[in-house]
Parts: sequence; C-alpha cells; structure tokens
Amino acid sequence: MFADPTTEPTDETLLRQMAGGDEAALLELHRRYVRLLSALGYRMLRQREDVDACVQDAFFNAWRHAGRFDPSRARAKTWLVSIAHHRFLQHLRDRPDVALELEDWDTPTPAPDHEGRLLAGRALGVLDPAQRELIELAYYRGHSHSELAALTGLPLGTVKSRLRSALERMRGALHTGKGEHPL
Repeated sequence: MFADPTTEPTDETLLRQMAGGDEAALLELHRRYVRLLSALGYRMLRQREDVDACVQDAFFNAWRHAGRFDPSRARAKTWLVSIAHHRFLQHLRDRPDVALELEDWDTPTPAPDHEGRLLAGRALGVLDPAQRELIELAYYRGHSHSELAALTGLPLGTVKSRLRSALERMRGALHTGKGEHPL
C-alpha cells in the first residue's frame, strides 16, 4: 500500500486514522498483522475456519474501538494481539465439549504460516520447560492465572511472576534489531 517504507505511517498513526473512519488505515493494519494474528489463532484453535472468523472479529473490534487506543498504555501491535487473543479465548470457552468424529481426525489440516511458526518457535525456544508450559497453558489453552496455580500447584503470585518473566524473555528473543519488539 505504501511504496516508500520511510514514509509509511506508524501503527499508532493508522489507529488514529481508523478512529476517524479511514478504511485504508484498517486495510494497512490488516496487511501488517493478519499473518501474526492467524498464527496465534491457529496455535490456539487448530481449525482454520474458527481462526479466520476470530481474526475477522478482532479486526472488526479494533475498527469499532480504535478511538479507545491509548499509545501510553501499549503499542498498537500489542493492542491488536490482545484483542485477537481475547477473541480466541472466548471462542475456546464457547466451544462445546464434544469428541471429534473419526472423519475429523483424518481431515487434512491447512499448511501453517511458516513465518509465524518461526517467530513463535524462536520466542518459545528461549524459555525453560516450566516457563514454556505456563505460556502454552495460559495463552494457547486459555487457562486463567488461578487455574494455572491449581494445575501446577504453584502459588498464584509465582504463576504471575513466572508468566511475566517468560513474556519478557520472549520479547527479548524477538527483538527485530530496529529498537522494536514484535510483541
């Protein structure tokens, strides 16, 4: 959409433009982040149709609430990932607990987003096994902090501090070299 990367608007600028009703800003943010959000969604939901619907809902929610974005609280990317993550969690909670039919087990799954998998693998690779387990249970399986404490037998404060530490390590591993963190 923007030919010269040095004149590309920041994500935060695009969100301000979205708040003013600029559909081109929404399209640009979608272009920038649809693959990242889809990779996260696929890791959590495992079904392409569910992921696509939730990612679409996340961008729709970002469009509707762009005026609420506060750049002093989070980066635009973090805000978008948070919206999508909450939508994926809600979808997990709303799913009925039914077993898969035999045909569903044999159905081929779509090819994963390789870039997203590489980024996720790099980020998870810096964690020790205990941190990785907490991240997977919290962010990919949708367990709350109190549920994690019950599942692992750790005190709630320990769960929270270990998750925070793990996220910081993941951010460091994903450092892009431009003074930015992808998360």
